[in-house]
Amino acid sequence: MKEKSNQSVISMVDLTANPAPLGLLGFGMTTVLLNLHNAGFFGMSSMILAMGIFYGGLAQIIAGIMEWKKGNTFGTTAFTSYGLFWLTLVGLLVIPKGLWGDPAGSIDMGAYLFMWGLFTAVMFIGTLKINARLQFVFGSLAILFFLLAIGDWTGSAVITKIAGYEGIICGFSAIYAALAQVLEELSGKA
Repeated sequence: MKEKSNQSVISMVDLTANPAPLGLLGFGMTTVLLNLHNAGFFGMSSMILAMGIFYGGLAQIIAGIMEWKKGNTFGTTAFTSYGLFWLTLVGLLVIPKGLWGDPAGSIDMGAYLFMWGLFTAVMFIGTLKINARLQFVFGSLAILFFLLAIGDWTGSAVITKIAGYEGIICGFSAIYAALAQVLEELSGKA
């Protein structure tokens, strides 16, 4: 004898906001400011460090957690990782000031930036299934990390300055991608 199933299917609609613009803006604005420094426009100051902690760091981590809630593994991995990148970068700059450790040397920083370049290059491959805006952001970010690593390894101020200009372009591309998503959503195109 066959029993009848009394199971129901419940469908839920996700009405939470898109966290990607927040994450992209936290990344983009902080990247522009740091790379204005790398390009030689101004020195390293608490303005860059504060942006690294709060907007580049915490805002991206929050966006990553929000992407997790939406079931977006790529967004979760990207935003959480780059948020933690900003926090570790600030840590690398600030920890030695508190006498908690020796400053990272140029070989160390080159290795740090190279590893972030490798991570970003693989994430770039993931963007090939998303859209051209994110392809540009991740592609230019991978180039930025590799240029900065080479600048540290060689001690070349010229390469670091070139990286600074490239990083400004990268950061503005993320700002563009974020604001495009906001405006498209408002106009009903998203």
